[in-house]
Formats: sequence, C-alpha cells, structure tokens
Amino acid sequence: MNPVEIIRKKRDGKKLTKDEISFFINGYLNGKIPDYQMSAFLMAVYFQNMDFEETTYLTEIMLNSGHIIDLSDIPGIKVDKHSTGGVGDKVSLILAPIVAAAGVPVPMISGRGLGHTGGTLDKLESIPGFRTNLSVEEYKKVISEIGLVMIGQTEEIAPADKKIYALRDVTATVESIPLISASIMSKKLAEGIDALVLDVKTGQGAFMKEYEKSLQLAQVLFTIGKNFGKKVIAFITDMNQPLGYAVGNWLEVVESVQCLRGLDVPDLMYITYVLAGAMIMLGGKANSIEKGMKIAQKVVLSGEAYEKFLQLVEKQGGDVSYIENLEKYPLSKHSIEVKSMFDGYVYEIDALEVGMVSLILGAGRTKVDDVIDPKAGIVLRKKVGDKVESGEQLAVFTQIEMML
Repeated sequence: MNPVEIIRKKRDGKKLTKDEISFFINGYLNGKIPDYQMSAFLMAVYFQNMDFEETTYLTEIMLNSGHIIDLSDIPGIKVDKHSTGGVGDKVSLILAPIVAAAGVPVPMISGRGLGHTGGTLDKLESIPGFRTNLSVEEYKKVISEIGLVMIGQTEEIAPADKKIYALRDVTATVESIPLISASIMSKKLAEGIDALVLDVKTGQGAFMKEYEKSLQLAQVLFTIGKNFGKKVIAFITDMNQPLGYAVGNWLEVVESVQCLRGLDVPDLMYITYVLAGAMIMLGGKANSIEKGMKIAQKVVLSGEAYEKFLQLVEKQGGDVSYIENLEKYPLSKHSIEVKSMFDGYVYEIDALEVGMVSLILGAGRTKVDDVIDPKAGIVLRKKVGDKVESGEQLAVFTQIEMML
C-alpha cells in the first residue's frame, strides 16, 4: 500500500478499508509514515469525514496498537467518565474521588489540553511531584489499593492515539467526530472499564458548538461503547461559559480542592453530581441517578471524597502538603485585573475566548513541545447573570512572566 494513495482516496471522499486504515495508523506509529503525511491524512478526514464503520475500524486499530488492561481481578464494576473538552472543566478532579469514595472503582486514563480546552493530566501535574506516567503494573496496584487511579497514556496504552493526539492539537484537526470518537474510545476501552459515562459538551467553548453536532458525537461514542460490550450513559452539557471560576491548571486544582472541602460552586457542582450519580448507579451502588447524586453529596459533606483525593495524590507521588495548605504554592509573578466600566449584569462570557486567552497566557500549548505554565490562567469573579458595579473586578489574569 502507498500512503499517498490512501491520503488521496480519503481526500476525494472515498471510504477506506480496515486494511488501509491499519496500514496508515501502524505505519505512523512505527515511524514509516512521517508527521507531514499523517497531518495530511488528518486534514482529509476532517474535511471528508468517516462513516461509522470506518470510525469503528479506526477505534479498534488504535485500541489494539497497545496493551488492553485486564482489571477483572479487582472487585466491583469499574466505571469511568470522559468529557469531550471544555473551558474550566475540572470535573474529573472532583468527580473521580467522589465516586471512588462511594465504593465504585474508577480507573481513569485522561488526556492533555487540546486546543483551547484544558487537560486533566496538565492539571494533575501542576501538583508538585504528581506522576501521571504510571506503568500498567503501577496503575493496577494503585486502583487495587484505593479504588482510584488517574494517569495518561503510556507507551503500552493506545500508543497510536497518544502520538496522533498531540499532532491533532497543532494541526487544527481537533473538531472531527471520527477523530474525537476514536481517540476517546480507544483510551477508554483499553483501561479495563465495565461502564462509561460520557459528558459531551456543546456551545461556544466546546469543539462541537452546534447541538446537532454534539448529539451526533454522543450517539457515535455511545454506539461504539455498546458495540464493545460496555454499559454507557451519555449527557450533553452546556459549554457557553466556563465551568466554575478558575481557568488554568493549578488554579483549577485549587477550585477542585475547595469544592471537595464543601464549597458550592453551583454550575460546576451540579454537573459533577449528575455525572457522579450516573457513575454510582452504573457501579451498582444506587438504583437511579438521583439516588447516586445523594450518595455523591453525602461523601463530599462527610469529607470522604476529599480524603480520597489526598490518598490519590500521595499514591501517585504528589506532595500532599500543597493540597492540605493551598497557600503554600508560590504565587504568580504577574497579574492583571479586569474591571467593569459600567453598572449592570453579566450578559455573556465567551468560553472560547476565555480558553484562548488562557492558552496564550501559558496554560495550554500552541506547539507540541510547548511547556505549560501551571500558574497561568484566569480567575473569573462574575458569572452570567451576576450583578456588577462600575469599577468592580470581572476577572484576574495571571502568569509567571508578563508578556509584552
């Protein structure tokens, strides 16, 4: 087979066979196909799409490019959650300890920031010492001991997706349903789960800005999961304004810890409780999402969820003292306050623009090898509908070195 012919075939809108997709993906993984040809292939898929059969083939090939973890020796129904990406979306940091504290094992393999959206791994790695690059053996050991583990892809887990994921981020090919679906599901199917809750974002700050596209993505993800024998629930949730108040890696860890300690950030905690309720139900600890939500609220109020997060940080090499004493973390060298020029109410917060600004400040990447500034980001002081007086703070921008 010839990579150029496969690129041309997809460029012209023709359907690829399983063998052609396998040849291209595995060729890229073993170094026989260079970045520039994979970039061309991704752009061809972006513009010409893939049908469901092609998307399933792509998922299966990426899944089988590495090790599929067996967690059958760990008691309980293993459940994970995945978000398609949002601004200020730190739900996983709060939700995973909640669900684990409720007695449902949560094996979570997460991604890095993609485009204008933040990544769970980047947030966790802003905690000094926290390791997300555990081996499969370490991964299984941690979840067997505390019922929770949060890592990134290793060379053993869906390595084809890991390599392609970074390239999609810098080639403007993120917003493709086949590519998003194969990326998400290859990781999730490799991690040893029995069930999955999907949080598909829609709105200005999502990759799928139109509800119809978000629904289509949810249906593809749901069907792939079911076809691979997993229990799946999918939600479509709003991403027209950032979730919570913090946007940026360490800033979002701080807000997450505060929520685990009982702070009520209404929009953030509502979606967290709904998703947690669904996971707790799928894990067999409740017979409805509503009852699962009540259990989730109980383990937060009791402090069990916060204690579970401390266990996670310790088990994965993080310095727990920074979580117990958030003020210990060094402050950013620079900050800019944004103040209102008028009295009134907040009518709109453009999540996409907030995400892009935080990326420029250093909270995300514009190139594959960019180094993230864990302190960079934005803290919102107001949300949509809030009353504002002239001169009142709307937001604070932070970073280590002020850009000129």
